[in-house]
Amino acid sequence: MDTAANPPAAAMHSAGSAASDACETDSPHSDQLLSEVAALPALPGVYRYFDANGQLLYVGKARDLKKRVSSYFQKNHGGTRIGHMVGKIARLETTVVRSEAEALLLENNLIKTLNPRFNILFRDDKSYPYLKITGPGPQSASGASAYPRVAYYRGAVEKRHRYFGPYPSAWAVKESILLLQKVFRLRTCEDTVFSNRTRPCLLYQIKRCSGPCVNQISPAAYAQDVAHAEQFLRGETQGVLLTLEERMRHHAERLEFEQAADIRNQMSALSRVLHQQSVETSADKDADILAVQVQGGKACVNLAVVRGGRHLGDRPYFPVHVEDATSLRFDEEAGDATEPEPVERLVLEAFIAQHYTDILPPPTLITSVAVGKDLIGALSAQAGQRVHAVHNPREQRRIWLEMALKNASIQLARLLAEEGSQQARTRALVTALDMAPDSLEALRIECFDISHTAGEATQASCVVFHHHKMQSAEYRRYNIDGITPGDDYAAMSQVLRRRYGKLAEAVADDPNHTSMPDIVLIDGGKGQVGVAREVFESLGLELSRIVGVEKGEGRKVGLEELVFADGREKVYLGKDSAALMLVAQIRDEAHRFAITGMRAQRAKVRTGGSKLEDIPGIGPKKRAKLLQRFGGIRGVAAAGVADIATVEGISKELAEEIYRALH
Repeated sequence: MDTAANPPAAAMHSAGSAASDACETDSPHSDQLLSEVAALPALPGVYRYFDANGQLLYVGKARDLKKRVSSYFQKNHGGTRIGHMVGKIARLETTVVRSEAEALLLENNLIKTLNPRFNILFRDDKSYPYLKITGPGPQSASGASAYPRVAYYRGAVEKRHRYFGPYPSAWAVKESILLLQKVFRLRTCEDTVFSNRTRPCLLYQIKRCSGPCVNQISPAAYAQDVAHAEQFLRGETQGVLLTLEERMRHHAERLEFEQAADIRNQMSALSRVLHQQSVETSADKDADILAVQVQGGKACVNLAVVRGGRHLGDRPYFPVHVEDATSLRFDEEAGDATEPEPVERLVLEAFIAQHYTDILPPPTLITSVAVGKDLIGALSAQAGQRVHAVHNPREQRRIWLEMALKNASIQLARLLAEEGSQQARTRALVTALDMAPDSLEALRIECFDISHTAGEATQASCVVFHHHKMQSAEYRRYNIDGITPGDDYAAMSQVLRRRYGKLAEAVADDPNHTSMPDIVLIDGGKGQVGVAREVFESLGLELSRIVGVEKGEGRKVGLEELVFADGREKVYLGKDSAALMLVAQIRDEAHRFAITGMRAQRAKVRTGGSKLEDIPGIGPKKRAKLLQRFGGIRGVAAAGVADIATVEGISKELAEEIYRALH
């Protein structure tokens, strides 16, 4: 809910850019900015701070904008985090809203959208998976449209279908689909597969499908199974069992013992599922369990999902900027009458406000720490249904919460261990190479690899390691042209020149240019390192940056040696070395990135570049005749000019053009 875009609910107040840059004096902000702060209204709203470059620093909410914002500029914050941020403020924007609850939701909408530097942010750009049951066709429909299918789904919803979820993971959806197949025997095949079957598939043989594709079940009976499956997903399990029991009795009275036995087996399967899920112990149909753990400046929110009375699994979320954001919030609240909120509450409230902006919340939220009533009230208004939060739950709810807390602790411990391990690997590599970087965080490694298939579709990859982890957003692929096919040395020379040609000019002006990596890792031995040395010498770059990874005896993993371009002796790290583990991790990622790019490029060359419809003179009819004659695009590509010319409507000149395009 973007209240800033709703005139009755909010009014925008924008402060212009500062007249002069901030400086480290008693008055670091411009008179214009300070006058705009003084003119703010004493109303609830959201404020946003920007630096001189227009970058968003912080988004905050306040029940009194004038009081809250003024406090930033009236106090001396010293060298604290808040002082560091306030010194950068050059511009201010505010949005007035109707209530503090609206301010809270708007604050987190903006945080999620704009990614400010000093706010708690939960990053999750993935859509959530749902279980979809396709809508039935009209009453007179036949074929696939008369038999709805159950499917895994991500994306925008359509009204004609029914959706259940969201689920915490793809695995949870697929597990639920498997249950529906076991109990209700609904089809999962695509409509095209359904329409072209002439005999039952394997799923029918193993009693996971009722065989609607070959009329093994009537549309009416299948519709009953679909209705029961939907009841089950909504948690109406007792109603499903009663209906099935009544149907079984009806068949038995009519001496239809085979049908009665089928329903009995269906009830047994459903009972087993209910026993495994323990749904009979809880009255909750839909609920989310939210557990938060904070340790070592890191936080984890574990979300466990209950839908239709079934515990569907959980999913951990790790926010960023926790230390900066909590320090700022504590400083904000230091002058308030109330005690500052615990870090766990700040993190959990941020998660709730950001997570449920795109997802409809369930009626019940079970939380490990108490959250504000204003937040839950605003969430209810936004969702259009009553949402209530339960703290200190009992019985089954307590069991769920304890499970979620334990999982949050495990996931947070894993994160801290992984980060510590990765930092140890970085330190080990720096020590092994006798380097002295300004900080381990700043160490930047770029690794190159070449991939092709017998010289075809040659691609080079460049992957980046920085801040103790792979930075996938900075990866690059390079299509290699103008070389002898299969010449890896020429390919490496080309990619290095393309990568560092312009950077070399910047480094010449500033030797400490931050875009230049500390280590250029080459997946190759003396030959590839020699090529890299020639390129760096011609560009005037330091040879000490180049490190090659040479295969050991028998090309066995763990026996690799590091080769240097500046004349240093080879270094053998040892198969158990943490430094070698990091080198192998980066090298393997470069290889993976190169080979996937090469395969995509090769497929494009072999198929995308040979699309018949892209050839001038080939329309849909001629294309269809060619594919029919030769059995597909590969058959056309394998045919000679004379063979292609025998197809009706294809002249010799056009046949030659087709042959050239496909080769």
